[in-house]
Amino acid sequence: MQGNEAVAEGALAAGCRFFAGYPITPSSEIAEHLALRLPELGGRFIQMEDEIASMAAVIGASLTGMKSMTATSGPGFSLKQENLGYACLTEVPVVLVNVQRMGPSTGIPTAPSQGDVMQARWGTQGDHPIVVLSPASVQETYWATIRAFEISETLRVPVILLLDEVIGHMREGIQLPDPEELEEVIRKGPSMPPEDFLPYADDGSGVPPMADFGEGYRIHVTGLFHDETGFPDMSPANADRLMRRLMGKMDRHRELYEWVELTDTQDAEILVLSYGSPARVASNAISRAREEGLPVGHLRLVTLWPFPEDQLRQFRGQVKAVLVPEMNLGQMKLEVERIMGDTAEVVGINRTDGELFRPDEIYAKIREVC
Repeated sequence: MQGNEAVAEGALAAGCRFFAGYPITPSSEIAEHLALRLPELGGRFIQMEDEIASMAAVIGASLTGMKSMTATSGPGFSLKQENLGYACLTEVPVVLVNVQRMGPSTGIPTAPSQGDVMQARWGTQGDHPIVVLSPASVQETYWATIRAFEISETLRVPVILLLDEVIGHMREGIQLPDPEELEEVIRKGPSMPPEDFLPYADDGSGVPPMADFGEGYRIHVTGLFHDETGFPDMSPANADRLMRRLMGKMDRHRELYEWVELTDTQDAEILVLSYGSPARVASNAISRAREEGLPVGHLRLVTLWPFPEDQLRQFRGQVKAVLVPEMNLGQMKLEVERIMGDTAEVVGINRTDGELFRPDEIYAKIREVC
């Protein structure tokens, strides 16, 4: 199965029944696959007039109770940012897939990149809750898509699935589970009668229950700062209270979305931190170095944002250097420096030529810092 096809099949397995999007390389296969498959399952596919409308459509569909997704790449991802911010503030569950390509602007549409890492976290204005997952194989892409919906529906937060072109277009054999073995996550609904319902009242979890449009509950949704009723309240006290709840729910529920893989780190003096397709190359280089007795370990991130600080912080005082291979000029390296910069050398290994790393590039850097 192709990576983009695994996204589509993972979404269907998670219960996605609405997709709105606009074709753009290298994500178009997601839309093409869902255009065929969604009607078979009673779902809806709409090709919108542009990426702005696509993001608006999936927000609207989610408000009616549909699990909804859109997919895009670089320029389209930029266009989605304003409505993505709207979904963050109004706490509408949606999944947004970005299959990264070379940028900025039109760039090189068919070349892989990891240039949208910081945009995925900070692309829309203001502090805002967001989860970003970056799988490294076709099999993992399938499960990451399912998990994206689970996180989104549970926390009422947009989730970005951040592939790169290599993962989106590569083909690998994968194992698909029996659909009956999958337990679909259903968003938390109100437990009180309509007359007592407040659409943004915290029930103690930091995540308000969500009533769907048409169920008989009074719901007001606005991109302005709002109180528990959903109606605008831009007083300083309410603005602070709302922002702290939105960001606080992310800290309270880290176990739902934090996903990393540790390999050979117990005795590591050199740590390679990677994500996406470069992680596959890094694994090869690390295996070679370990065979030669070099004390190298691998921290592979699937969750990029919120950044898994504690997983990295445990290596403070243990490792003397952290290598960060990525297909950009050092976007994730900045986060690593923030956590490790005063205790270890942080070395970026960067490509911005639209080509994938070779194992010998990373291996040579390991030898250099050892």
